[in-house]
Parts: sequence; C-alpha cells; structure tokens
Amino acid sequence: MIVATFTRAILLSLVLLLVSRPVWAASTMGHSAMALAGVIAPHALALSQKDKAVISALFDGHDPAFPAGQKISVKADSVTCLAGDVSINTFSCKLTFGKSTLELTGRKASEIYATLIEAGVPGDGAAGKIYESVAQLSCTIDPNEIKQNTGGGASCTFTPGP
Repeated sequence: MIVATFTRAILLSLVLLLVSRPVWAASTMGHSAMALAGVIAPHALALSQKDKAVISALFDGHDPAFPAGQKISVKADSVTCLAGDVSINTFSCKLTFGKSTLELTGRKASEIYATLIEAGVPGDGAAGKIYESVAQLSCTIDPNEIKQNTGGGASCTFTPGP
C-alpha cells in the first residue's frame, strides 16, 4: 500500500510538472546575452552613464577601454513585452527597476521583444496579443573577455513568465 501511494504521488508530481508553466531560472550566454544586456542597459536606472556607454559601444561592435577585472551588471526586476497578433503594428514593453517602471512603445519595444525571443524566453498569447516576459533579469558583461573574441564575456539569468 505504501508503494502504491508513493507511485501515485510520483506520477501526480510528474504530470503537474509537465503541465505547469516553468518557474525555474533560465539563462543565455554569448551573443544573445550581449544583445539582451544591450537593449535593457539604456533604460537601467542603477547603471552609470559610463557603463551604459561601454555596453552601447560593445553592442555596436567596438572594443572600449575598461578596467581589468571589472564587470558590468545589468539588472531588471521584470520585463514584460507584447506584440499585437491582430493589430500588427502594436508593440509595448513595461520595464521594472525596483519601484520605478518605464513603459516603451514602437521600435524600442519591438527590439526588446525580439531580443527576449532570441534569448529563448517562451512566449504566451491571449486575446490577439503575444507576450514575452521575464523576472529577475541579471546580465553580467565582461568587456575585457568580450574583446578576446572567444565567444565569452556575456551571460544572463532570468525567470521566464509573468
């Protein structure tokens, strides 16, 4: 009887795991992480203008000078973007940094939306809209490792979903 109860509990757990939306952390590295940091950094309130300029230069294909052994962190509490599935010229994103929220529309929102897809964030749709959303986004950029052209130096972790 104990074995049957244990087996049922395992089977139920597996079914619930398969049908529930993932809530564990995901990650991306390389060019998609560089792109994700590159589209979020200009809006990150905690990031210095100097660090924003370095990320912008890296994202534009340049190799700016940066102190050895230092890295840049790009963080957002949440990023939620939508694209219209019926109204195809509708793009918007809501970026949350602590208590501050920034809402973007148009081209800037489309760039973030597309970059979330590139980073492997699973989409969700409802009522003529397609959503891409992450929470606890944290990207680490090492400009000096990126300069080495070995494919490293950029990584991001996040929790997919609302």
